[in-house]
Amino acid sequence: MKIAIASDHGGFELKQKMIEHYAKQGMFFDDLGTNSTESCDYPLIAKKMTDAILEKKADMGILICGTGIGISIAANRVKGIRAAILYNEDVARLTREHNNANIAVFGGRMQKFEDVVKYFDIFMKTGFSEENRHQKRICELDE
Repeated sequence: MKIAIASDHGGFELKQKMIEHYAKQGMFFDDLGTNSTESCDYPLIAKKMTDAILEKKADMGILICGTGIGISIAANRVKGIRAAILYNEDVARLTREHNNANIAVFGGRMQKFEDVVKYFDIFMKTGFSEENRHQKRICELDE
C-alpha cells in the first residue's frame, strides 16, 4: 500500500514524528511537504495530496494542519476525496467502514502523538464495508 503524507506549517512537527515512527516499523510514506515550520497555505498542500490520490500515486493519505479543519475542508472540495478528521478509535474505524475515507486528517496542535498513531493504525487496517447503503451514499457524494 502506498501512503502519502503532507502538512502545512502547523502540522509539520507531527508529520515528522509520524514519518520517523513508521520508518522504524519498515513503513515509508511519500512526503508531499511542507518541509519546515515556515508559514505556508494549507489549500496548496491539500491539492498536492488530492492529486496524488486521484492520480493513483498513493492509495491513502495523511493530511495535517494546526487543527485538521482547514486542510480537511480543502481536500473535501475535490470530487472523489473523502478526508476525515480522526479523533477517537470508533471514528477511525467507521470512517473507513462506512465512508471509505481515503485521507486521514489530524490536528498537529490539537492531538497527542500517541493518539494519532493509534487512530491511524486503526484507519489503515480497516476495510470498507461494501454494503449497498454505504456504497450508495458514496456515489451520492460524487454526484
